[in-house]
Amino acid sequence: MGTTPAWALALIYWLHMLATIIWIGGLAAVVLFVLPLARSSLQASDFAAFLEKVQHRLDPAGWLSLLILLGTGMFQMSASPDYQGFLAINSRWAVAILVKHFVFIGMVAVSAYLTWGILPALRRTALLRAKGGSSIDTDRLTQHEIWLLRVNFILGVIILGLTALARVS
Repeated sequence: MGTTPAWALALIYWLHMLATIIWIGGLAAVVLFVLPLARSSLQASDFAAFLEKVQHRLDPAGWLSLLILLGTGMFQMSASPDYQGFLAINSRWAVAILVKHFVFIGMVAVSAYLTWGILPALRRTALLRAKGGSSIDTDRLTQHEIWLLRVNFILGVIILGLTALARVS
């Protein structure tokens, strides 16, 4: 493989950092600021509806960011002089990158469950509630969604730490 031009590598790094900011910054804003303020200001049913709308709005940006992170991250890894080949775990850099990939897979799994598990269930319970049903499931699902958003935020922070570890290795 030939040497990657500096401008292309700079573009890849920039896209990677931009996607990181959008993904983890969005999670940080929601987990640290939006949810606590909304929870203290809104009634339980309004909070659940608000949370669903926030998640629905953030999902496309999150999934696009994850795709960009995957593509640009793999490109960066292959362009790195520390990269010795697939599953060549012979340095602290390689260990950090391997663990980072496992944590990334965890983030994708949590995001998929939120998008295709929790949100549809919240929509179903909202429809049932509108027809006079109970909101017990909504409360449980909302708590589960908040917990998973926090987990994803923590996983993102771990990924940033592993990136820093790989950079200094």
